[in-house]
Amino acid sequence: MPTCNKTDISPAVFLLAGIPGLETDGPWISIPFSSLYLIAILGNTLILFVIKTQQNLHQPMYLFLSMLSVTDLGLSVSTLPTMLSVFVFNTREIAIDVCLTQLFFIHTFSVMESSVLLAMAFDRFVAIRHPLRYPSILTSARIGNIGLAIIIRGAGLHVPAVILLKRLPYSTIHPLSYSYCLHPDVMTMTCADTTPSSFYGLFIVLSSLGLDSVLIILSYIMIFKTVQSITSWQERLKALNTCVSHICATLLFYTPLISLSMIHRFKKKALPQSQIILSYLHLLLPPVINPIVYSIKTKELRKRIMKIF
Repeated sequence: MPTCNKTDISPAVFLLAGIPGLETDGPWISIPFSSLYLIAILGNTLILFVIKTQQNLHQPMYLFLSMLSVTDLGLSVSTLPTMLSVFVFNTREIAIDVCLTQLFFIHTFSVMESSVLLAMAFDRFVAIRHPLRYPSILTSARIGNIGLAIIIRGAGLHVPAVILLKRLPYSTIHPLSYSYCLHPDVMTMTCADTTPSSFYGLFIVLSSLGLDSVLIILSYIMIFKTVQSITSWQERLKALNTCVSHICATLLFYTPLISLSMIHRFKKKALPQSQIILSYLHLLLPPVINPIVYSIKTKELRKRIMKIF
C-alpha cells in the first residue's frame, strides 16, 4: 500500500500505462487497436441500423441483440479516448475525477453486457421450450422493462464503488497497469485501508457477473433437457443452432473477465505482460467479434446486411 504525506495528498494524478516492453512502439501498436475500434463501432452501428429500419426484425431475439450492440458500443467508447491518448499521443496523465468517470462507465457497461447475455439466454430458453407462447411471453413492453432493469442494475451497483474510491486519499502520482482505469487497479493506488472498497468490489463481481454466469449455465441445462425431448434430430440441431451465436458471445465475454477478476483480487505481484494483453482482448474482442458472429449465424440479419451492400 502506498504511503501518503500530509502535504502530498490529492488532487491525485494517475499515469496510464501501455504494454510493458513496447512503450516506444506506441504509434505502431495504435494501428491494430484503432482498426479493432473502427470495426467494433461500424459493426455494432450497422447491426443497430438494420434492426431499427427492418420492421420484421422487431422481435425479441433481435431486440436483445440490439441491446448487446449498445453495450458493446458503450464499452468501446469508454476505453477509446485514453487508449488513443497513450498509444498515439503518448499522453499518460489522467486526473482522478476523469479516471473514476471512465472506471464507472467501463464497469457499468461490463455488468450491462453480462445482464444482456443472461437475458438472451432466457430468450433462447423460452423460444425453445415454449415456441407457441414465445411472442406472448416476451412482449415489447416486457423487453423494454428488462432493458431498463439492466441499466439501473449496472449503474446502481457502481455508484457506491466510485463514491468509496473518491473518498480515499491518494498521493500525487501513481502509475496504473493499463491504458484505462479499472476498479481493482485504482484501489491499490490509495494510501488508506481499502477493505470496504475491496469487499464491495467482490460483492459486485459475485452478485452480477458470478450470478449471471450461473444462471446462464442453468438456462442451457434446461435448454439441453428440452432439446433431448425433441424426437427429430433435424429439429434438435435446428434448435441448438439458434444458440451458437449466444454461446460464442458468452464464452468470449466471461472467460477472460473471470480470469482477470480473480487475478486482480488475489495476486499481489505486478501483472505480467500476458495478463495485461488479456485485459485488452477482453475489452476489445467482444465488440468486434459479436456483430461478425451474429451477422454470419443469423440468416435474416445476414440477408438484410447483404442487401445494404
